[in-house]
Amino acid sequence: MTQLQHTQAQVQELNQHSIATLGNTVDVPTYDRSKVKSGIVHIGVGGFHRAHQAAYINELLKTPGNEQWGICGVGLLEANRGLRDVLAKQDNLYTLTVRHPNGQVDNKVIGSMVEFLFAPENKQAVIDKMAHPDTKIVSLTITEGGYNLHPATGEFDYSNPDIIHDIANPLQPITAFGYISAALKQRKEQGLAAFTVQSCDNIQHNGHVTRKMLLAFVQKQDSELAHWIEQHVAFPNAMVDRITPISKQSDIDYVSQAYGVTDGWPITCESFTQWVIEDTFSNGRPNWDTVGAQFVGDVTPYEKMKIRLLNAGHSVLGLLGELHGYSTIDETVSDPLFAQYLRAFMDLEVTPLLDELPGIDLDGYKDTLIERFANPNIKDSLARICSESSAKLPKFLIATISDNLAQGRDIALAALVIASWCLYSDRGVNQQGNTIDIHDAMAHELSVAAKLTTTTPTSFIEQGSIFGELANNDEFISQYTRAIAAIYAPNSQIKDVMAATLVNKSK
Repeated sequence: MTQLQHTQAQVQELNQHSIATLGNTVDVPTYDRSKVKSGIVHIGVGGFHRAHQAAYINELLKTPGNEQWGICGVGLLEANRGLRDVLAKQDNLYTLTVRHPNGQVDNKVIGSMVEFLFAPENKQAVIDKMAHPDTKIVSLTITEGGYNLHPATGEFDYSNPDIIHDIANPLQPITAFGYISAALKQRKEQGLAAFTVQSCDNIQHNGHVTRKMLLAFVQKQDSELAHWIEQHVAFPNAMVDRITPISKQSDIDYVSQAYGVTDGWPITCESFTQWVIEDTFSNGRPNWDTVGAQFVGDVTPYEKMKIRLLNAGHSVLGLLGELHGYSTIDETVSDPLFAQYLRAFMDLEVTPLLDELPGIDLDGYKDTLIERFANPNIKDSLARICSESSAKLPKFLIATISDNLAQGRDIALAALVIASWCLYSDRGVNQQGNTIDIHDAMAHELSVAAKLTTTTPTSFIEQGSIFGELANNDEFISQYTRAIAAIYAPNSQIKDVMAATLVNKSK
């Protein structure tokens, strides 16, 4: 995104000076940002982080005594250069527009990020920042693909060229694991306490996954450091939730009109937010529970609920909706057939697998999910939802399919979603004849496999890195190939197939 050039003289650049001139309709930082220290170094300053963790810290900093919990953002990739430039002009401030389903809008300026480091220009500065005594937590939103685990085996993928480079060049890292291990080694050698490594990504057991992947990486570099990390570094699991669409030009336009400032990279999100965290930290933590987060002893049932209902629900709507020709989540779920299909999937194929959820009204939670998805003020694109499906679906949807098969339960609704993913990857156009915008690290492999479907119906699901052993499961093959036959039939329409699947499911 490029910064919009405004001609209106009254519209100022967003920065530390201009926020003092904003009216009382905008919630601005009331704390002295010059006194805030970076106790948290965060890798992956995307929209979700800025709508979620950074927003929680912003609220916390309004209470005196929390000045040690500011955020230093880190951009590891060359693609982060534009964000670095925007934040530098804006004193690391940005706007957060919170849109409620009833049309209410909360306008905020977030000030919790007080530094931003662009790693490609100074790798050592990032390592030194993580190794600094003030840093108590290194947190991550690096997407599912950033953890470098093999989706079928769950083991660390040593074949990644960036990982090969980082293992051989520990002081010139590229990956998050390379930076974290270099900083922890520096702290170990200086006799400093370890920081917590805190994943804020939508991965079940995200702390356990982070620990396993980091230790696998470090073991190849320095076995003594790996042992020290095992003994001293905490990796709390957490469940995170807030729908945050990709920023658009319309968001920039809204900010200039409603706030009276220009923001080169504003964030818009829904009003709902949730953060459930296991209270296991190496070196202190913020009191996030005072600003709405929840500390628990075991986050497992909560994260399973969220990943298999919300995240999988997004993928169900995304792939089926893309194939039909819808463009946003709210547009898709506002179609009664899609809403009915989603609710049936949640009720019949997910809910029986969930664990006991103390304090959660599960039917109410599912009602709220559909309400959130239907929020007309959050135009969450299906292209974003479907991006990197090869990394997302093994955790969001394929795990549910595998569990149902193991328990002898029907998987017809989910099987149609996988079949739709195949057709989506094969044709690259929706059923209105428009090109589908596909972003996936495995897009080529998916397309090649999908194009073989007409001669080999199981070719798409024979990619073991994604589907594991599903291609060898007779029940799944039966359901999947039935769905393939239905959606590949001449003049087939996905809505007709969905309706027929629901009818058969109810029998």
